[in-house]
Amino acid sequence: MPPRKLAKSQTNGVENSVADVAWVRAVNVGRLLPNPEKGGDTAIVKSPTDHPVFVSAPGPAKGESGLEGDFIGDKKNHGGDDQAVYAFAREDLDRWEGELGVVLPDGAFGENLTTTGIDPNQAQIGERWRIGADILLEVTSPRIPCKTFAAQMGVVGWARRFSESGNPGAYLRVLRAGSVRAGDPISVARRPAHGVTVSMALFAFTVKPQMLGDLLAAGEDLPPEMRREIRTRLEPGHQ
Repeated sequence: MPPRKLAKSQTNGVENSVADVAWVRAVNVGRLLPNPEKGGDTAIVKSPTDHPVFVSAPGPAKGESGLEGDFIGDKKNHGGDDQAVYAFAREDLDRWEGELGVVLPDGAFGENLTTTGIDPNQAQIGERWRIGADILLEVTSPRIPCKTFAAQMGVVGWARRFSESGNPGAYLRVLRAGSVRAGDPISVARRPAHGVTVSMALFAFTVKPQMLGDLLAAGEDLPPEMRREIRTRLEPGHQ
């Protein structure tokens, strides 16, 4: 489905034409299935919908998705306002298809939004995306690979391999609710000047902990939970 055009926006006073080329390729939701890795259920397997899906802030506590009809299995570690929506680039799925020699349909990495023409990995923490006519999202953090994701992929050393790629996709919070569907354009409504990207945050929390201090340059754009985690890890003697 081709993207529907959206009027150009302003980003820090500079006209932004991302809306002409970036769009939502697929909107994916997941149903609960047994999770043999952790026990309980998981909804990491997500499939594209053929209808608009309402997106709203699920609340501060973890456990709920921002997409209507989507489910969270691990309610202790996933979901909530700062992980309301997960976006992953179709371009990165294509690259992994080539490396792994497998078919990866939209939603294969558990993403809610499969995007085209915008790089979630180079989005800055605090960056804001306008999607379609109504929705406004804010980038909060990278996806950190977990045991369920590794088990789903079935690739030896997947967690480290995914982390070293620097392409984790982005979690986003919902600032303004609305409905999203495949073909909706994406534009950048705000891009901070601090330069702290989703990819940097992934490296800092996984394979390059020496970068943790660099993330503090994002200041108030850092989610409070992430800021606390960074400061804890930077304390002397922390393992």
